Amino acid sequence: MRLAVYPTAIGPCGIAWRNSDVADGDATGEFTVVVACQLPDGDADTTMTRLRERVDGGRECAPSEAPASIRSAIALVTASLAGQDVDLSTIPLDLDGVPPFAARVYAQARAIPRGTTVTYGELAARLGDPGAARAVGGALGANTFAPIVPCHRILAADGRPGGFSAPGGLATKERILAAEGVHLTEPTLF
Repeated sequence: MRLAVYPTAIGPCGIAWRNSDVADGDATGEFTVVVACQLPDGDADTTMTRLRERVDGGRECAPSEAPASIRSAIALVTASLAGQDVDLSTIPLDLDGVPPFAARVYAQARAIPRGTTVTYGELAARLGDPGAARAVGGALGANTFAPIVPCHRILAADGRPGGFSAPGGLATKERILAAEGVHLTEPTLF
């Protein structure tokens, strides 16, 4: 497994990947899958430390040393966080060890178009289980693939941000949504 930290508009993000034998591979015959992502947590060193806490082992490298598919994933995430309209849904993820319900939640979340949001309850209904809003929230709280699995697009029933377990919490969620053109405002009394 390899790990890299790279600059983005919202701060240094991290990515971990491994080789996989599940597909045909890229031009070099190598196929890689993303094992985990890390949203910014201060500086690059702290972000790398947090990424290492998410994965078991791995060797750090420069993003330029990554395989083409991972360099592409880094470029797409960087562009997305800078406000560009890109599609992250085709980046291959390593879902080994992800519970089946969470994998279904992640797949549905990845189908939510950029610049739109749904509630936890709406996502549960899309899964065919409208009473599972809390379970959806739990699965998204354990999401180690943000922003590739866009848990930031899922809101509380009242349209407020709800939760966000990444560093920076709700401020990070709102910042990523703002990069996608979604601006949440707190309701006022007047």
